Amino acid sequence: MDSLDRPCLVCGRPTTRWCARCQNAWYCSPEHMRSDWSRHRAECRQSPNALGYGSNVIATPQPVEPEQIQVSGILFVANEDRPRIVNVRCRPPHRPSHGLCPIPQLQAYFDAPPESVVLTQGLNGELLRFPLHVFYSPIALNMGSPINRAIHHITSGAAPKPWYGTVVALKFNGSRRQGYAEAGANDLPALSAYFLSFQ
Repeated sequence: MDSLDRPCLVCGRPTTRWCARCQNAWYCSPEHMRSDWSRHRAECRQSPNALGYGSNVIATPQPVEPEQIQVSGILFVANEDRPRIVNVRCRPPHRPSHGLCPIPQLQAYFDAPPESVVLTQGLNGELLRFPLHVFYSPIALNMGSPINRAIHHITSGAAPKPWYGTVVALKFNGSRRQGYAEAGANDLPALSAYFLSFQ
């Protein structure tokens, strides 16, 4: 073994290659560094003597970004005449979510934590295969929010009780309600029926 050789932390083979960031961990290949990264990252600190890239340096793996998920929701803004489709961001899941949104981030739409109701029936009492989750502010009226014109519009002004403030509707991915899927214009009739029946 040459005096500059060190054992690879994964397989023990002599190597002259090291981690570019800390210059204190030796690996015979980038693949072995990646395989050891979950352990090594806890001890890997930027070396003040880092010289950049060279033939002996193995680039430090990039941090894994949390899975970014968003779903389409229906936004009813109080001072707009029509509802619109928006992308709602989701909190990154703790485990793979297979593209489902487990927890929506609704802070951008409400000043305080919203309340919600789950709609399981659509027009004429038919069961919804994909229940709708309606979020609203219970204090919008007390805060002086105007009547929601978008809801007034889709109900043709026939709703027995006016809605105030912002309302967001999301669609569950199924009856088990384990996450959210894409909501769209096809969900407006069921929402309209709910607003018309709300007392």
